[in-house]
Amino acid sequence: MLAKLFFGLLITIAAVLALLLILTVIGGIIAGLLAPFVGSVPISYNFHSVRARWTSTIVAILGIAGTVGVFVAMLSLARGFRATLVASGSPGNALVMRAGATSEMMGGITLDSVKVMQDAPGIARDESGPLVTQEVVGVVPFPLVSTGTDANVQVRGVSPNVLRIRTFAKITQGRMFAPGVSELVVGKNASRTYSGLTVGNTITFGGGRWQVVGVFDSGGSSFDSEVWCDAHILNQVLKRPDNIFQSATVHLASPDSFQHFKDAVTSDPRMNVDVVREIDYYAKQSTTMTRLITILGGLVAAIMAVGAVFGALNTMYSAVAERGREIATMRAIGFSTWNVILSFLFEALLISFVAGIVGCLAVLPLNGLTTNTMNFQTFSNLAFAFKITFDLLLMGVLFALVMGVLGGLLPAIRAAFRPVAVSLREL
Repeated sequence: MLAKLFFGLLITIAAVLALLLILTVIGGIIAGLLAPFVGSVPISYNFHSVRARWTSTIVAILGIAGTVGVFVAMLSLARGFRATLVASGSPGNALVMRAGATSEMMGGITLDSVKVMQDAPGIARDESGPLVTQEVVGVVPFPLVSTGTDANVQVRGVSPNVLRIRTFAKITQGRMFAPGVSELVVGKNASRTYSGLTVGNTITFGGGRWQVVGVFDSGGSSFDSEVWCDAHILNQVLKRPDNIFQSATVHLASPDSFQHFKDAVTSDPRMNVDVVREIDYYAKQSTTMTRLITILGGLVAAIMAVGAVFGALNTMYSAVAERGREIATMRAIGFSTWNVILSFLFEALLISFVAGIVGCLAVLPLNGLTTNTMNFQTFSNLAFAFKITFDLLLMGVLFALVMGVLGGLLPAIRAAFRPVAVSLREL
């Protein structure tokens, strides 16, 4: 994964360098049209200026790099949260809930309805019968390993055939729970995050005693943060009616069978349900938290960007003040106003480009790092990983270049239009 990201970063560097080269060439063409007999400022002059003022340059780079780092980190956090929930759904599965329910926690579907949908067209079948799991969802507090304080964990009562429906989930330790017995299998993240959720332990919740018999891996989906058990036993422990479930998940004969199944179930007068693709349901569940993280991250990055732009302004204005005589000399020997503006803009872009690369490299170690947050749709704790992708790195570098332009444009204009005669008197 890191190798791919570094490769993507190299492509970003090449693309931005090409962009800078194109801008420089275009600037040279424009300068040539405006003043055919005037040369352009050598790029080596800008590199020399950056080296000569290395202390103020480093301050500007760190300010912009910090802003880029926060920007990319917050977007990768939102991207990781969404990816975790979307990975929970399969295009080959359909989720059936009570009509009007916006989440499983608010759902309610009877055992009679489950039996009706088992005969609907479009359902996959094997030697055990229709591949349907009726499910009960509850939230139970468990102590965190890190702090010892309680956090909400989603406990899901499922049918014993659930692994044939959610085929991406595999038992990696121990075994699957036995039907009709107070046994648990726990997601790999839940096993690492909460005390007592290891194979062989016996825990108590809901007034019942449960033995942990297995750990499963669902490929980085939200199910890795859940605890699974027999739906009928969970109903009994939570003192709920034995014939009521929150939802049912159906494995379709093929993804194309979804509409056929949905039409058959929703048009049946005995049913009062909604049917959605499982992948669409979990994508929608991620919307609220993803938007919240993105907005908060954008606000933090915007506030930091203001400071970074002022830092760049200070650096460039300082350069203008220190190089007044140099600028006047260049103007006096024939360099045009556009040459000076382009020179200072290139210098600002050079500083911001380096800062963007530094900021992206600083956050790369976060990729794949797991963290936890509350899922406001289920009110349970959800573990997910930072997801840094090539497009986020590219956005970070472009964000740095925008800050560089904002920080370098006004000083460049001031330098270009400074009266030559006044500056020469300072020699």
